[in-house]
Amino acid sequence: MQISFNGTAHEVAVDVRTTLLDLAREHLGLTGAKKGCDHGQCGACTMLVNGRRINACLSLAVMHEGDAVTTIEGLGTPGQLDPLQAAFVRHDGFQCGYCTPGQICSATGMLDEAAMGWASHVSGDLDHVSLSDDEIRERMSGNICRCSAYPTIVDAIREVAESAA
Repeated sequence: MQISFNGTAHEVAVDVRTTLLDLAREHLGLTGAKKGCDHGQCGACTMLVNGRRINACLSLAVMHEGDAVTTIEGLGTPGQLDPLQAAFVRHDGFQCGYCTPGQICSATGMLDEAAMGWASHVSGDLDHVSLSDDEIRERMSGNICRCSAYPTIVDAIREVAESAA
């Protein structure tokens, strides 16, 4: 099957039971996304597929023939951090770092969703989405941080959202 990871096309032959997460980690060496719960409940495996965030542990790789997948490795480099990566560093939006790749990929997708005007469960105005702290928390609720760095994660996301506005 043909699939693109971080802008690079790959021709891979994988078992039909292989998840997108396992394809990235075990076959392509992209180990940023983590296997936290393997049940889609923690968000440590979050990747972007065609710009939309998904739990890669729940998605079979064969479902993504021809798709463009972005992992944390595709968002920035050590010398040129993505704005969210830089904000997470500035605000200390991580402690152990295990969930951070999933948090950043999810936040990237979430900011795009908000920019397109997609409302969330807590959106007060369906015609004008504003990213309050409560809105950010709701939209990031699928990503668990066992170290409880939530306040600084919200601060980092808010900074990037405000700079883009």
